[in-house]
Amino acid sequence: MTEVPNTLLGKVMTVLNAFGADDDELGFAELGRRTGLSKATLHRLLGDLVEVRLLDRGTRGYRLGGHLFQLGIRASVERRLVEVSTPYLEDLYERTHETVHLGISEGHDVLYVAKIGGHRQTPTPSRLGGRMPLHASAIGKALLAHSPAALRTAVLSAPLERRTPRTIATPGMLRRQLATIRETGVAYEFEESRVGLCCVASPVLGHDGEVVAAVSVAGPTTRFDPRAHAASVHAAATGIALTLIRRASLTAGH
Repeated sequence: MTEVPNTLLGKVMTVLNAFGADDDELGFAELGRRTGLSKATLHRLLGDLVEVRLLDRGTRGYRLGGHLFQLGIRASVERRLVEVSTPYLEDLYERTHETVHLGISEGHDVLYVAKIGGHRQTPTPSRLGGRMPLHASAIGKALLAHSPAALRTAVLSAPLERRTPRTIATPGMLRRQLATIRETGVAYEFEESRVGLCCVASPVLGHDGEVVAAVSVAGPTTRFDPRAHAASVHAAATGIALTLIRRASLTAGH
């Protein structure tokens, strides 16, 4: 988590960031444990946040408020990205009937900003608005391979968390795989984020080659061969990239 300053705004962010992707509600005691704030400070902040609808009171504690959702969907970059990507993600789902993701880089993690899955989707560790270490998934490796060299160096220099026995936790092996991904434009994962899950991903690149996002399709190893869908995923990522570039060009023209 990004370090926040010891200011009022910093304390507010500490409270909001205490909620994880799987947390529906958190009680006062748990929020105190996660934030490290004094009871008096936390009680005052929670009251203020409820008053402005950034938090809501639930039956068992506090939950993130509806006003945060309204603010979130106004975020121009992510909103435009999801709007442009959705038709391509839906096409990918119709082709594969497996779980489709759209993710962006945030620090050393991939942040999932869209997810489409049907009734038979296999359990995945991804959550909308959730995170996963960049090195531990196909979508993360697609992002990392095309990220600035400074980020790759930082990730490769830090301890690589092993999510499963097959997670690539050796810097040399990961470095070689990232080089291959840069050449091919396709990343694979074979039970690296979750046992029994495999995945294929491709980056969405901007007009100057910077990575904007990445697209992936994940399915169970029992029925899903990621290599068979690499071309479709790469085509979807390219389509999203071209649409974003075209829209940006039209906007600049006005």
